[in-house]
Amino acid sequence: MNRRDAVLALLALGAAPVGAGAQPAKAMRRVGVLMNRPASDGNAQASFAAFRQGLEKLGWVDGRDVRIDHRWGTADAKTLRLSAAELVKLQPEVILASATDGLAALREETRTIPTVFVSVSDPVGQGLVASLARPGNNMTGFTAFEFSMGGKWMQLLKEVAPRLTRVAVLFNPVTAPYYASFLTSIEAAGRSLAVQTVSVPVRDPAEIESALGAALGNASQGGLIALSDAFTANHRAKIIALVDQRHLPAIYAFRFFPEDGGLMSYGIDRVDLYRRAASYVDRILRGENPGNLPVQQPTKFEFIVNVRTAKAMGLSIPRGVMLRADHVIE
Repeated sequence: MNRRDAVLALLALGAAPVGAGAQPAKAMRRVGVLMNRPASDGNAQASFAAFRQGLEKLGWVDGRDVRIDHRWGTADAKTLRLSAAELVKLQPEVILASATDGLAALREETRTIPTVFVSVSDPVGQGLVASLARPGNNMTGFTAFEFSMGGKWMQLLKEVAPRLTRVAVLFNPVTAPYYASFLTSIEAAGRSLAVQTVSVPVRDPAEIESALGAALGNASQGGLIALSDAFTANHRAKIIALVDQRHLPAIYAFRFFPEDGGLMSYGIDRVDLYRRAASYVDRILRGENPGNLPVQQPTKFEFIVNVRTAKAMGLSIPRGVMLRADHVIE
């Protein structure tokens, strides 16, 4: 090659576009997450972290392969709806929705964006999906509880407090529209155990104290079941304080209640559900239709007992109950 040809070859190489021959950059996918509890809630943070970790194990690293836009909820339904609207405007390819109230807020904004819900009770009965086997629309997900769980709560309360004669069942009918089904199983168990069940619907945290007082009066042998409900979860500090002050044995649906000072809980492992939900988001991002993905039911349950709270209330937890506990808070 003479000098002239060498110069022309170098000029040709210089004219080639930067990165020629390299693979085009992969477009980053977009996922939305609507949590129904505030960012200050430790369990909600753990649930969100479990979801992200689940995605990472499937090859979706936030900021590298996927962008995760998330919004935190509050006890205010209007704020939750605004958060849902913000997420929908971002046009994610799939949205993870937390619990019944989060999903309800999201459904007000979209019926087309693929949605994976977590911890929703009775999605068929609420008209959210056609069936568990084939949801048939833009959503699928992971349920929270079987309604027979209500009988288990009553049974555990009676074991811990054998002299129990009356139990108040606390819930918000707006955020727990499935409450009647839980009440059916709780009342049936109560009749078999000679325990009267009193329904306590509340819609505002200011009503909790007076409603419990009216339901239980001065009954020294009263107790409480707080239903699986975003309202009771968001206002658990107030509920726990009132119940402990009255020395009422109480059982809750989630472990964060006894972790925050409540007596005991029996229910699903919510963090595990969020971790499992990542698999459905992965499948939708890879092209599957949510309407063809069967709704999954919980497989992991946990029983938590707070012995410190029991001692403060003058309760002695039977050995048989303690042996069944998955975790004991000393």
